[in-house]
Amino acid sequence: MAGSKILIVDANAASRKFVAEALQKDGHHILQAASGKEGLIVAWRDRPEVIIIDPVMFDLKGEDFAIRLRSDERTSRVFLIALSSDPLPARIRSCMDAGFNEYLVKTAQAIPVLMETVSRVLGDTAAAKEGGLLIVFLSAKGGTGTSSLCANIAMNIARNQPEARVVVADLVLPIGSIAGIVGYESKQNLVTIADMPAPETTPEFFREHLTALANWHFHLLAGSPDPENGSQLKVGRIGDIVEALKASYDFILLDLGRSLSWFSQPLIEHADLIAMVVSTDLGTVTLTKTVWEYLRSKGVQAALLYTILNRAVGLEGLTKAEAEKIIGVEIKMAMPYLGGNFSLANNLHQPITLKFPQDTASVVLKEASQQMVDQARRLRAK
Repeated sequence: MAGSKILIVDANAASRKFVAEALQKDGHHILQAASGKEGLIVAWRDRPEVIIIDPVMFDLKGEDFAIRLRSDERTSRVFLIALSSDPLPARIRSCMDAGFNEYLVKTAQAIPVLMETVSRVLGDTAAAKEGGLLIVFLSAKGGTGTSSLCANIAMNIARNQPEARVVVADLVLPIGSIAGIVGYESKQNLVTIADMPAPETTPEFFREHLTALANWHFHLLAGSPDPENGSQLKVGRIGDIVEALKASYDFILLDLGRSLSWFSQPLIEHADLIAMVVSTDLGTVTLTKTVWEYLRSKGVQAALLYTILNRAVGLEGLTKAEAEKIIGVEIKMAMPYLGGNFSLANNLHQPITLKFPQDTASVVLKEASQQMVDQARRLRAK
């Protein structure tokens, strides 16, 4: 989008000038800094939409620069691009781990790639509400059955709307769980795809190469298979991956688990619907209240919530009314206690609705999935 503020941080004046002139041709307002510390001051003062920095700085490591940006509310969600004079893989990895979104090495082809990246990032903000409907699943605490509900609701959405293309992306770190629930065994996952060059992970790639799960009726982008792989994830690529999924599917369900971080927060804020899963114990309900208050402080509206009370453990615990009073939001769906049925279905890699079609839970899941689709569509239409 022309007129956007872009900050260039580079100790090399000629390099700064070259990049600035290229970006100014597209009508962007360019800010410049010759050191890391100066760059932080300008970033916090002027709030650019994009920062381009050579992480090889004499006063502040690029990784430390990124960490300080991400830890400050004013710049925690800025798009950060390394245009680096260091081509070593170890440096690329450390920068991506620190919070860079892209890492480009200074070569003859770097400027065209940089221009394309900036153009994509600064596309019209209306694009955030284009493409497939984005539904995120999250919880304040582990063990609430979020992943199982995400998979089973996705399956019901797909069955209710057979003409639609549905994808589930497991973004839980450091290890995903949906692959184990649905019986997915392929080596392709979030980590391997994020490691691919950005020009290769197009909407066409995701449309053609994600595994379709026959019994579940949706495509899957599996999560990290283990903590070691999770630690190597290029987290900065997640935003681009989600945008590509939105361009190639009608419904995109993201399992975030209990993740509230610099990379997940924009996904939550741009979602068409937020499925917040809470169990019936007082500790989880209280934590959910804290999470909701945090999201509300970031501008998330209550209309975006679809709160699910899941009796994942047993019949004990708070009632729906008690949980609503503590959290301060309406609970849209109360999942009945399934005893061992949920675990059995998961162990057999089967959806609840297929394994136990007459169970009350199957009816609830069908109704909830349709309610979520209707609510997301109404909100998108506004």
